[in-house]
Amino acid sequence: MSIEIGSKVQGKVTGITNFGAFVELPDGKTGLVHISEVADSFVKDVNDHLTVGDEIEVKVLSEKEGKIALSIKKTVERPERPRKQSQNFRSKGSYKPKESFEDKMAKFLKSSEENLSSLKRNTEGKRGGRGGRRG
Repeated sequence: MSIEIGSKVQGKVTGITNFGAFVELPDGKTGLVHISEVADSFVKDVNDHLTVGDEIEVKVLSEKEGKIALSIKKTVERPERPRKQSQNFRSKGSYKPKESFEDKMAKFLKSSEENLSSLKRNTEGKRGGRGGRRG
């Protein structure tokens, strides 16, 4: 039996490592379910999700140089979530740009000039350090 990429097959967990689980497929070949493909949630330890001898359904992701990549989480069909509409495009006629680039730039320049002038005012009297003038 040839393994087709994208097909779902039953397999048996034959070994667990810190990076995934080895699964024996029906034709006697062994594939790897990487830790990132074990579950939808974060997997810290594969042993929390699988044990040696478990019969599981896996999806064949790829086969390269005799190595077969498998996934458990891709066997579960999840309905696609509806996309959220952007707040700027709620309805066709209501788009209003918040602020143009030029307006933002003008505000930035004004506030930076104010900040520089207040900084100069506050530091002019503090120059010179301790003691009298050296000369």
